[in-house]
Amino acid sequence: MQPLRIAVVVGSTREGRVGDDIARWVAGVAGLRAGVEPVLVDLADYDFPARYPRLPTPPVRRFAGEVARADGFVVVTPEYNRSFPASLKQAIDLAYDEWHAKPAGLVSYGYRTAGSHAAEQLRPVFTELHVTTVRDTVAVDLRDGRPLDSEDRVRAADAMLDQLTWWAEALRDARRRRPYVS
Repeated sequence: MQPLRIAVVVGSTREGRVGDDIARWVAGVAGLRAGVEPVLVDLADYDFPARYPRLPTPPVRRFAGEVARADGFVVVTPEYNRSFPASLKQAIDLAYDEWHAKPAGLVSYGYRTAGSHAAEQLRPVFTELHVTTVRDTVAVDLRDGRPLDSEDRVRAADAMLDQLTWWAEALRDARRRRPYVS
């Protein structure tokens, strides 16, 4: 059987961000699983247009292609003003059908709330796109100083990835048997 392709999306494009480190860590944890192929999708690598284009630009097509090829997603997001960044919303909106009938796990980070508001703001956005968000999340409080690979964070990542891979396999099989209708 073909491995599950899990796109680990770095949701921040801000200079000095820590999201890319967190995303690499999550991809590393996912990569330890048999049958999982994590793929890092860093929004900073895409030159998206400032305005929604009438026709997709090459970076938009490339991003939508990554979303289409993925069997599931881990979205790594900071919390900015009790929500997720505009860069992530823009990227989400630049693809549409490519998201349908796939699962997403959420990894948030920030101060005090560890990005929990951003994660909760993403759930209804993904619901609208017919994406199943898994219950368990990973939340990183940047104040606590614990390493990413602390025992409790690895346990949280494993729980999220258990649910994500279950859904990814089930929905991939379902999409192969019958095209999803929205």
